[in-house]
Amino acid sequence: MREINLRGLDLNLLPVLEALLQERHVSRAAERLEMSQPAVSRALARLRQSLADPLLVRTAQGYDLSSRAQTIQVELSRLLQQLDHLVQPPAFDPATDNSLIRLTGLDLELAIYFPGLVKHLRRLAPQLRLETVRQEQDSFSMLDRDEVHFSLSGLQPASAENSLHRRVIDTMPLLCVMAEDHPLVEQPLTPVSYAAAAHGLVSITGRGPGSMDKVLAQLGLKRQVMLRLSSFMSVADFCEDTDLVFTLPQRLAERVVYKRRLCLRELPEVLQPPPVSFYLYWHSRYHQDPRMQWIREQLFAALGYS
Repeated sequence: MREINLRGLDLNLLPVLEALLQERHVSRAAERLEMSQPAVSRALARLRQSLADPLLVRTAQGYDLSSRAQTIQVELSRLLQQLDHLVQPPAFDPATDNSLIRLTGLDLELAIYFPGLVKHLRRLAPQLRLETVRQEQDSFSMLDRDEVHFSLSGLQPASAENSLHRRVIDTMPLLCVMAEDHPLVEQPLTPVSYAAAAHGLVSITGRGPGSMDKVLAQLGLKRQVMLRLSSFMSVADFCEDTDLVFTLPQRLAERVVYKRRLCLRELPEVLQPPPVSFYLYWHSRYHQDPRMQWIREQLFAALGYS
């Protein structure tokens, strides 16, 4: 039996084949396809050669289908519909879509930025399902492994950077968080007094110094980190009624002190590092996906970005 090389089969001939099998006549097929009769005749000749079958055979009443053509006709319409679906841009209707969208980030970051998106989506896409996934030390590897669709993060990827896309969703300075009766509330906050305080540190990776340690080192100063936490959500509990000072991005700091016996103080200008940026990250596999494009737009709209 002769094997058919699909790489040598012109898929453009398949709609011509469908018309020929349905019309069983070259001229009528040509009219239906708005092609010339010679062009359809040439297409039939190529199909006969490729499929090693006459397809249309003469009878006393005109043309009829060969046995092979009868078998092909049963499957051809369905196949063409599948091919059309394959090459058409994927459709997305927010009003009816019921996909599951997974997002990761640190607890407080999600608490600040995610509720606005959820409220926005509940109005526009009521069937869409959302899920926050516990972040590992490296949320970028979660994107790379397709465990989540989006990541909210203020960190920079150490790997898979070429396969990731991102957009800034917020930029802010750092602020000091301390108990409302902390001595530094009333005293001048200088680089020396800041370095001398007892510090708390939220460490995502659990390793290495914080960004402020590097800033202090440039001034020949060093601080003592007396408490290292893995979560922003517990900062208020550990900071309230203690001598600990936490240095946090502004939006997170404001959320931490809300309705707590805590206060905020600005860092001395000489200690203020460049503003901290938070990003929405996504993987290249979803960069052109209409659903994910729409969700990104809704997040930016909910945050007030164009």
